[in-house]
Amino acid sequence: MIAGKQVLLIVGGGIAAYKALELVRLLHKAGASVVPVLTRAGAEFVTPLSLSALAGARIYSELFDLTDEAEMGHIQLSRSADLVVVAPATADLMAKMAAGLSNDLASTLLLATDKRVLIAPAMNVRMWEHPATRRNLAALTGDGVQVVGPNAGEMACGEYGPGRMAEPEEILTAIEAALGAGPLRGRHVVVTSGPTHEPIDPVRYIANRSSGAQGAAIAAALVALGARVSFVTGPASVPPPQGVDVLRVETAQEMLAAVEAALPADAAVFAAAVADWRVANAAGQKVKKDGSGRAPALEFAENPDILATVSKMETGRPKLVVGFAAETQDVVAHATAKRARKGCDWIVANDVSAGTGIMGGTENAVTLISDGGAEEWPRMAKQAVARRLAERIAEALA
Repeated sequence: MIAGKQVLLIVGGGIAAYKALELVRLLHKAGASVVPVLTRAGAEFVTPLSLSALAGARIYSELFDLTDEAEMGHIQLSRSADLVVVAPATADLMAKMAAGLSNDLASTLLLATDKRVLIAPAMNVRMWEHPATRRNLAALTGDGVQVVGPNAGEMACGEYGPGRMAEPEEILTAIEAALGAGPLRGRHVVVTSGPTHEPIDPVRYIANRSSGAQGAAIAAALVALGARVSFVTGPASVPPPQGVDVLRVETAQEMLAAVEAALPADAAVFAAAVADWRVANAAGQKVKKDGSGRAPALEFAENPDILATVSKMETGRPKLVVGFAAETQDVVAHATAKRARKGCDWIVANDVSAGTGIMGGTENAVTLISDGGAEEWPRMAKQAVARRLAERIAEALA
Protein backbone atom coordinates (compact mmCIF):
# COMPACT_ATOMS: atom_id res chain seq x y z
CA MET A 1 0.00 0.00 0.00
CA ILE A 2 2.85 2.40 0.77
CA ALA A 3 5.58 0.64 -1.19
CA GLY A 4 7.54 3.20 -3.16
CA LYS A 5 6.24 6.12 -1.09
CA GLN A 6 8.59 8.56 0.63
CA VAL A 7 8.02 9.79 4.17
CA LEU A 8 9.72 12.85 5.61
CA LEU A 9 10.02 11.93 9.29
CA ILE A 10 10.63 14.76 11.77
CA VAL A 11 11.79 13.46 15.15
CA GLY A 12 11.11 15.89 17.98
CA GLY A 13 12.72 16.10 21.38
CA GLY A 14 10.95 13.78 23.80
CA ILE A 15 11.57 10.46 25.48
CA ALA A 16 9.19 8.88 22.95
CA ALA A 17 11.77 9.60 20.24
CA TYR A 18 13.07 6.07 20.71
CA LYS A 19 9.82 4.80 19.14
CA ALA A 20 10.72 6.66 15.95
CA LEU A 21 13.48 4.11 15.36
CA GLU A 22 10.95 1.26 15.31
CA LEU A 23 8.66 3.33 13.09
CA VAL A 24 11.48 3.70 10.56
CA ARG A 25 11.98 -0.08 10.61
CA LEU A 26 8.27 -0.70 10.03
CA LEU A 27 8.15 1.81 7.18
CA HIS A 28 11.07 0.12 5.47
CA LYS A 29 9.45 -3.27 5.95
CA ALA A 30 6.33 -1.91 4.24
CA GLY A 31 8.43 -0.74 1.29
CA ALA A 32 8.50 2.99 2.01
CA SER A 33 11.61 5.17 2.08
CA VAL A 34 12.32 7.55 4.93
CA VAL A 35 14.06 10.93 4.92
CA PRO A 36 14.84 11.69 8.58
CA VAL A 37 14.95 15.15 10.13
CA LEU A 38 16.28 15.25 13.68
CA THR A 39 15.75 18.32 15.84
CA ARG A 40 18.45 19.43 18.25
CA ALA A 41 16.25 18.35 21.14
CA GLY A 42 15.53 15.04 19.42
CA ALA A 43 19.26 14.37 19.22
CA GLU A 44 19.31 14.35 23.03
CA PHE A 45 17.23 11.16 22.96
CA VAL A 46 18.30 9.30 19.79
CA THR A 47 21.60 9.53 17.99
CA PRO A 48 21.94 10.73 14.41
CA LEU A 49 23.88 7.54 13.64
CA SER A 50 21.11 5.19 14.80
CA LEU A 51 18.41 7.10 12.92
CA SER A 52 20.50 7.33 9.77
CA ALA A 53 21.47 3.65 9.88
CA LEU A 54 17.87 2.47 10.17
CA ALA A 55 16.62 4.91 7.54
CA GLY A 56 19.43 4.02 5.16
CA ALA A 57 19.77 7.70 4.42
CA ARG A 58 21.54 10.75 5.76
CA ILE A 59 19.73 12.83 8.33
CA TYR A 60 18.97 16.54 8.13
CA SER A 61 19.12 18.73 11.19
CA GLU A 62 20.44 22.24 10.46
CA LEU A 63 18.55 24.99 8.67
CA PHE A 64 21.66 26.95 7.77
CA ASP A 65 23.72 24.15 6.27
CA LEU A 66 25.35 25.56 3.14
CA THR A 67 25.84 22.15 1.54
CA ASP A 68 22.23 21.15 2.08
CA GLU A 69 20.92 24.45 0.82
CA ALA A 70 23.11 24.26 -2.28
CA GLU A 71 22.28 20.64 -3.10
CA MET A 72 18.64 20.39 -2.07
CA GLY A 73 17.39 23.23 0.04
CA HIS A 74 14.73 23.17 2.68
CA ILE A 75 11.98 24.06 0.19
CA GLN A 76 12.67 21.05 -2.02
CA LEU A 77 13.16 18.83 1.03
CA SER A 78 9.73 19.84 2.33
CA ARG A 79 8.04 18.98 -0.94
CA SER A 80 9.88 15.91 -2.21
CA ALA A 81 8.13 13.48 0.16
CA ASP A 82 4.63 12.06 -0.19
CA LEU A 83 3.84 12.68 3.48
CA VAL A 84 5.39 14.61 6.37
CA VAL A 85 5.24 12.80 9.72
CA VAL A 86 6.17 14.35 13.07
CA ALA A 87 6.87 11.71 15.73
CA PRO A 88 7.11 12.65 18.47
CA ALA A 89 5.28 15.92 18.05
CA THR A 90 6.18 17.79 21.23
CA ALA A 91 4.16 20.61 22.73
CA ASP A 92 6.84 23.00 21.46
CA LEU A 93 6.64 21.70 17.87
CA MET A 94 2.84 21.82 17.92
CA ALA A 95 2.95 25.41 19.19
CA LYS A 96 5.37 26.42 16.44
CA MET A 97 3.19 24.76 13.80
CA ALA A 98 0.02 26.43 15.08
CA ALA A 99 1.67 29.86 15.21
CA GLY A 100 3.48 29.49 11.88
CA LEU A 101 6.94 29.93 13.42
CA SER A 102 9.99 28.76 11.52
CA ASN A 103 13.19 29.25 13.49
CA ASP A 104 14.76 25.82 12.86
CA LEU A 105 14.80 23.24 10.08
CA ALA A 106 11.83 21.20 11.36
CA SER A 107 9.47 24.15 11.79
CA THR A 108 10.60 25.67 8.49
CA LEU A 109 9.93 22.44 6.62
CA LEU A 110 6.48 22.23 8.18
CA LEU A 111 5.68 25.79 7.14
CA ALA A 112 7.06 25.35 3.61
CA THR A 113 5.56 21.97 2.75
CA ASP A 114 2.65 21.54 0.37
CA LYS A 115 2.14 17.91 1.38
CA ARG A 116 -0.13 16.37 3.98
CA VAL A 117 1.14 16.37 7.54
CA LEU A 118 0.56 13.72 10.21
CA ILE A 119 1.59 14.30 13.81
CA ALA A 120 1.93 11.87 16.73
CA PRO A 121 1.78 14.05 19.87
CA ALA A 122 3.81 13.06 22.93
CA MET A 123 4.13 15.03 26.14
CA ASN A 124 3.36 15.12 29.85
CA VAL A 125 -0.33 14.74 30.64
CA ARG A 126 -0.57 18.24 32.13
CA MET A 127 1.01 19.71 29.01
CA TRP A 128 -1.40 17.77 26.80
CA GLU A 129 -4.41 18.97 28.80
CA HIS A 130 -3.22 22.59 29.03
CA PRO A 131 -5.59 25.06 27.33
CA ALA A 132 -2.75 26.33 25.12
CA THR A 133 -2.10 22.84 23.75
CA ARG A 134 -5.81 22.28 23.21
CA ARG A 135 -5.99 25.55 21.25
CA ASN A 136 -2.96 24.56 19.19
CA LEU A 137 -4.43 21.14 18.46
CA ALA A 138 -7.71 22.70 17.34
CA ALA A 139 -5.83 25.10 15.07
CA LEU A 140 -3.76 22.30 13.54
CA THR A 141 -6.69 19.99 12.87
CA GLY A 142 -8.56 22.96 11.43
CA ASP A 143 -5.63 23.44 9.04
CA GLY A 144 -5.97 19.82 7.91
CA VAL A 145 -3.15 18.31 9.96
CA GLN A 146 -3.90 14.67 10.76
CA VAL A 147 -3.35 13.36 14.28
CA VAL A 148 -2.68 9.89 15.66
CA GLY A 149 -2.82 9.46 19.43
CA PRO A 150 -1.79 10.22 22.02
CA ASN A 151 -2.57 7.20 24.19
CA ALA A 152 -3.23 7.10 27.91
CA GLY A 153 -0.76 5.37 30.19
CA GLU A 154 2.13 5.78 32.58
CA MET A 155 4.58 8.53 31.68
CA ALA A 156 8.34 8.45 31.95
CA CYS A 157 7.92 11.14 34.62
CA GLY A 158 5.75 8.80 36.69
CA GLU A 159 2.42 10.50 36.03
CA TYR A 160 -0.51 8.73 34.37
CA GLY A 161 -2.92 9.91 31.72
CA PRO A 162 -3.14 10.84 28.03
CA GLY A 163 0.10 11.99 26.45
CA ARG A 164 1.98 8.81 25.52
CA MET A 165 2.91 8.76 21.85
CA ALA A 166 0.96 6.25 19.77
CA GLU A 167 2.74 2.97 19.21
CA PRO A 168 4.73 2.61 15.97
CA GLU A 169 2.18 0.12 14.59
CA GLU A 170 -0.61 2.66 15.15
CA ILE A 171 1.39 5.40 13.43
CA LEU A 172 2.12 3.08 10.50
CA THR A 173 -1.62 2.42 10.14
CA ALA A 174 -2.29 6.17 10.14
CA ILE A 175 0.44 6.68 7.52
CA GLU A 176 -1.10 4.01 5.31
CA ALA A 177 -4.50 5.68 5.66
CA ALA A 178 -3.02 9.04 4.70
CA LEU A 179 -1.05 7.71 1.73
CA GLY A 180 -2.91 4.95 0.02
CA ALA A 181 -6.31 4.29 -1.48
CA GLY A 182 -5.86 0.66 -0.55
CA PRO A 183 -7.61 -2.54 -1.61
CA LEU A 184 -10.80 -1.65 0.31
CA ARG A 185 -11.39 1.58 -1.57
CA GLY A 186 -15.11 1.92 -2.23
CA ARG A 187 -16.01 -0.72 0.36
CA HIS A 188 -18.16 -0.10 3.42
CA VAL A 189 -17.49 -1.99 6.65
CA VAL A 190 -19.46 -1.85 9.90
CA VAL A 191 -17.42 -2.39 13.07
CA THR A 192 -18.82 -2.69 16.58
CA SER A 193 -16.61 -2.04 19.59
CA GLY A 194 -16.52 -1.56 23.34
CA PRO A 195 -18.96 -2.77 25.97
CA THR A 196 -22.66 -2.09 26.31
CA HIS A 197 -24.10 -0.67 29.53
CA GLU A 198 -27.43 -2.12 30.58
CA PRO A 199 -29.03 0.13 33.24
CA ILE A 200 -30.21 -1.10 36.62
CA ASP A 201 -31.24 2.43 37.54
CA PRO A 202 -30.03 5.87 36.38
CA VAL A 203 -26.66 5.47 38.18
CA ARG A 204 -25.92 1.72 38.01
CA TYR A 205 -25.52 -0.68 35.12
CA ILE A 206 -24.40 -4.15 34.03
CA ALA A 207 -21.50 -4.34 31.61
CA ASN A 208 -18.74 -6.52 30.21
CA ARG A 209 -15.07 -5.69 30.75
CA SER A 210 -13.94 -4.16 27.48
CA SER A 211 -11.70 -1.20 26.70
CA GLY A 212 -12.63 -1.13 23.02
CA ALA A 213 -8.94 -1.23 22.06
CA GLN A 214 -9.19 -4.15 19.64
CA GLY A 215 -12.30 -2.84 17.92
CA ALA A 216 -10.77 0.61 17.51
CA ALA A 217 -7.59 -0.91 16.09
CA ILE A 218 -9.59 -2.96 13.58
CA ALA A 219 -11.51 0.10 12.45
CA ALA A 220 -8.27 2.05 12.00
CA ALA A 221 -6.68 -0.80 10.02
CA LEU A 222 -9.71 -0.98 7.70
CA VAL A 223 -9.57 2.77 7.12
CA ALA A 224 -5.87 2.39 6.29
CA LEU A 225 -6.85 -0.03 3.52
CA GLY A 226 -9.28 2.53 2.09
CA ALA A 227 -12.58 1.37 3.57
CA ARG A 228 -15.39 3.59 4.72
CA VAL A 229 -16.04 2.45 8.27
CA SER A 230 -19.20 2.90 10.33
CA PHE A 231 -17.91 2.55 13.88
CA VAL A 232 -20.66 1.59 16.31
CA THR A 233 -19.19 1.95 19.78
CA GLY A 234 -20.43 1.47 23.28
CA PRO A 235 -18.99 3.53 26.15
CA ALA A 236 -15.38 2.41 25.63
CA SER A 237 -12.32 3.84 27.37
CA VAL A 238 -10.34 3.86 24.11
CA PRO A 239 -11.46 6.69 21.81
CA PRO A 240 -12.61 6.06 18.22
CA PRO A 241 -9.85 6.21 15.61
CA GLN A 242 -9.49 8.96 13.05
CA GLY A 243 -11.38 8.69 9.79
CA VAL A 244 -14.43 6.64 10.86
CA ASP A 245 -18.11 7.51 11.04
CA VAL A 246 -18.82 7.24 14.78
CA LEU A 247 -22.17 5.98 16.04
CA ARG A 248 -22.26 6.08 19.86
CA VAL A 249 -24.60 3.80 21.78
CA GLU A 250 -25.12 2.64 25.35
CA THR A 251 -27.20 -0.53 25.30
CA ALA A 252 -27.35 -3.69 23.19
CA GLN A 253 -30.71 -2.68 21.77
CA GLU A 254 -29.26 0.69 20.71
CA MET A 255 -26.27 -1.08 19.18
CA LEU A 256 -28.46 -3.36 17.08
CA ALA A 257 -30.50 -0.40 15.87
CA ALA A 258 -27.34 1.51 14.95
CA VAL A 259 -25.92 -1.48 13.06
CA GLU A 260 -29.15 -1.97 11.11
CA ALA A 261 -29.22 1.74 10.28
CA ALA A 262 -25.62 1.57 9.03
CA LEU A 263 -26.35 -1.27 6.59
CA PRO A 264 -25.93 -2.13 3.76
CA ALA A 265 -22.26 -2.93 4.03
CA ASP A 266 -19.75 -5.16 2.30
CA ALA A 267 -18.54 -6.59 5.61
CA ALA A 268 -19.36 -6.38 9.30
CA VAL A 269 -16.97 -7.03 12.18
CA PHE A 270 -18.60 -7.54 15.57
CA ALA A 271 -15.83 -6.93 18.09
CA ALA A 272 -18.04 -5.39 20.78
CA ALA A 273 -18.48 -7.10 24.14
CA VAL A 274 -22.27 -6.99 24.21
CA ALA A 275 -24.03 -7.80 27.47
CA ASP A 276 -26.08 -10.98 27.07
CA TRP A 277 -28.73 -9.78 29.50
CA ARG A 278 -30.46 -6.54 30.41
CA VAL A 279 -32.52 -5.63 33.47
CA ALA A 280 -36.16 -5.87 32.46
CA ASN A 281 -37.36 -3.97 35.53
CA ALA A 282 -34.79 -1.18 35.50
CA ALA A 283 -35.78 1.58 37.91
CA GLY A 284 -36.45 5.12 36.79
CA GLN A 285 -34.97 6.49 40.02
CA LYS A 286 -31.91 5.48 42.01
CA VAL A 287 -32.64 2.34 44.03
CA LYS A 288 -32.11 3.05 47.74
CA LYS A 289 -31.21 0.68 50.54
CA ASP A 290 -34.17 0.27 52.87
CA GLY A 291 -32.27 -1.11 55.86
CA SER A 292 -33.77 -4.59 55.50
CA GLY A 293 -30.54 -6.13 54.20
CA ARG A 294 -32.39 -7.49 51.17
CA ALA A 295 -31.07 -6.75 47.72
CA PRO A 296 -33.57 -5.50 45.15
CA ALA A 297 -35.06 -8.20 42.93
CA LEU A 298 -33.72 -7.78 39.41
CA GLU A 299 -35.59 -9.39 36.54
CA PHE A 300 -33.46 -10.17 33.50
CA ALA A 301 -34.36 -10.34 29.83
CA GLU A 302 -32.15 -11.64 27.07
CA ASN A 303 -30.60 -8.99 24.86
CA PRO A 304 -30.90 -9.18 21.06
CA ASP A 305 -28.20 -11.29 19.41
CA ILE A 306 -26.62 -8.75 17.06
CA LEU A 307 -24.20 -11.16 15.39
CA ALA A 308 -26.86 -13.80 14.72
CA THR A 309 -29.40 -11.21 13.56
CA VAL A 310 -27.07 -9.84 10.88
CA SER A 311 -25.61 -13.24 9.94
CA LYS A 312 -29.08 -14.66 9.26
CA MET A 313 -30.51 -11.70 7.34
CA GLU A 314 -32.35 -12.89 4.24
CA THR A 315 -31.76 -9.64 2.36
CA GLY A 316 -29.01 -7.10 2.77
CA ARG A 317 -26.62 -9.45 4.58
CA PRO A 318 -22.99 -8.31 4.27
CA LYS A 319 -20.87 -10.57 2.10
CA LEU A 320 -18.57 -11.21 5.07
CA VAL A 321 -19.69 -11.31 8.71
CA VAL A 322 -17.01 -11.65 11.38
CA GLY A 323 -17.76 -12.36 15.01
CA PHE A 324 -15.60 -12.47 18.12
CA ALA A 325 -15.54 -15.08 20.87
CA ALA A 326 -13.91 -14.14 24.17
CA GLU A 327 -13.53 -17.41 26.06
CA THR A 328 -11.86 -18.60 29.26
CA GLN A 329 -11.66 -22.33 28.50
CA ASP A 330 -11.90 -24.71 25.51
CA VAL A 331 -11.50 -21.65 23.32
CA VAL A 332 -11.50 -23.27 19.88
CA ALA A 333 -14.31 -25.69 20.67
CA HIS A 334 -16.60 -23.02 22.08
CA ALA A 335 -15.80 -20.59 19.27
CA THR A 336 -16.36 -23.21 16.56
CA ALA A 337 -19.76 -24.03 18.05
CA LYS A 338 -20.57 -20.31 18.25
CA ARG A 339 -19.77 -19.82 14.57
CA ALA A 340 -22.16 -22.61 13.60
CA ARG A 341 -24.85 -21.37 15.97
CA LYS A 342 -24.67 -17.72 14.90
CA GLY A 343 -24.30 -18.35 11.17
CA CYS A 344 -21.36 -15.98 10.66
CA ASP A 345 -18.50 -16.53 8.23
CA TRP A 346 -15.55 -16.13 10.60
CA ILE A 347 -15.04 -16.12 14.34
CA VAL A 348 -12.00 -14.48 15.92
CA ALA A 349 -11.49 -16.38 19.17
CA ASN A 350 -9.25 -15.46 22.08
CA ASP A 351 -8.54 -16.61 25.61
CA VAL A 352 -9.38 -13.78 28.02
CA SER A 353 -8.85 -15.67 31.27
CA ALA A 354 -7.14 -13.67 34.01
CA GLY A 355 -3.67 -15.10 33.48
CA THR A 356 -3.42 -14.02 29.85
CA GLY A 357 -3.51 -10.27 30.51
CA ILE A 358 -5.39 -9.82 27.23
CA MET A 359 -8.57 -8.23 28.60
CA GLY A 360 -7.66 -4.56 28.85
CA GLY A 361 -4.07 -5.20 27.73
CA THR A 362 -2.12 -4.10 24.66
CA GLU A 363 -1.64 -7.55 23.10
CA ASN A 364 -3.88 -10.30 21.83
CA ALA A 365 -3.53 -13.93 20.78
CA VAL A 366 -6.33 -15.07 18.50
CA THR A 367 -7.47 -18.04 16.46
CA LEU A 368 -9.33 -17.33 13.22
CA ILE A 369 -12.05 -19.91 12.67
CA SER A 370 -13.61 -20.25 9.24
CA ASP A 371 -14.75 -22.91 6.77
CA GLY A 372 -11.08 -23.80 6.39
CA GLY A 373 -10.71 -24.67 10.07
CA ALA A 374 -8.90 -23.02 12.97
CA GLU A 375 -5.87 -20.83 12.19
CA GLU A 376 -3.87 -19.90 15.28
CA TRP A 377 -2.07 -16.56 15.18
CA PRO A 378 0.89 -15.78 17.43
CA ARG A 379 0.53 -13.31 20.28
CA MET A 380 1.11 -9.78 19.00
CA ALA A 381 0.09 -6.18 19.55
CA LYS A 382 -3.62 -5.52 19.07
CA GLN A 383 -2.74 -3.16 16.22
CA ALA A 384 -0.88 -5.98 14.48
CA VAL A 385 -3.85 -8.33 14.94
CA ALA A 386 -6.06 -5.63 13.45
CA ARG A 387 -3.80 -5.13 10.44
CA ARG A 388 -3.67 -8.86 9.74
CA LEU A 389 -7.44 -9.23 10.04
CA ALA A 390 -8.07 -6.19 7.83
CA GLU A 391 -5.80 -7.63 5.15
CA ARG A 392 -7.67 -10.94 5.28
CA ILE A 393 -10.98 -9.08 4.94
CA ALA A 394 -9.62 -7.25 1.90
CA GLU A 395 -8.62 -10.59 0.34
CA ALA A 396 -12.07 -12.06 1.02
CA LEU A 397 -13.83 -9.10 -0.57
CA ALA A 398 -11.55 -8.91 -3.61
